[in-house]
Amino acid sequence: MSENGLGGEPDFKRILIKLSGEALMGKLDFGTDPAEVERIARQLVATRNRGVEIAIVVGAGNIYRGIDGAAQGMDRATGDYMGMMATVLNALTLQDALEKHGQYTRVLSAIDVREVAEPYIRRRAMRHLEKGRIVIFGAGTGNPYFSTDTAAALRAMEIGAEVVIKATKVDGIYDSDPKKNPDAQKFKEMTHMEFLSRRIAVMDSTAVTLCMENNLPILVLNLWDERV
Repeated sequence: MSENGLGGEPDFKRILIKLSGEALMGKLDFGTDPAEVERIARQLVATRNRGVEIAIVVGAGNIYRGIDGAAQGMDRATGDYMGMMATVLNALTLQDALEKHGQYTRVLSAIDVREVAEPYIRRRAMRHLEKGRIVIFGAGTGNPYFSTDTAAALRAMEIGAEVVIKATKVDGIYDSDPKKNPDAQKFKEMTHMEFLSRRIAVMDSTAVTLCMENNLPILVLNLWDERV
């Protein structure tokens, strides 16, 4: 695992970006900030224009988390399905912003919502990428008890992505939260096993284990840095 930017000559032809729901909130406490969504879309289009094939798995922390519902007494599976539907809402929001920039985009959902999104079919997703469309995967894996981080690792392997990019609001992996600890130490690179042993919370352990078992690198970067 390492950190890097997307500036300069592309290092990868096909990438999978894990975008959290919180990333769409901007400075809001809940929901989506149109200005922030537009800024993310602009960054994605700029990357696509450099010839990079882009797939995205979007979370739903800005709307609903199944695990939060479970903590309040809701059945965990029911809460997770609600969270999956919330990711579809975020996927449609991002699709709209991308298409306003003239970027052809497709939303593929692991849960059947044919009126607003195509069903997830691996070969269809790959064909969209080959045609230069940005593909957004909604509804996680389509199964409860699995995070959107895990969905990102799974989809990346299925479509033959060369890297999983975890888009965060920090510029890499630290031994503690750099926003809370000014002395936090940044890692230039680490193995998947070291990441797991240190219990770093940037990405969940199931997702990292999947990537480790399939030799898939993970980059952690600040997608909102205009230099990337």
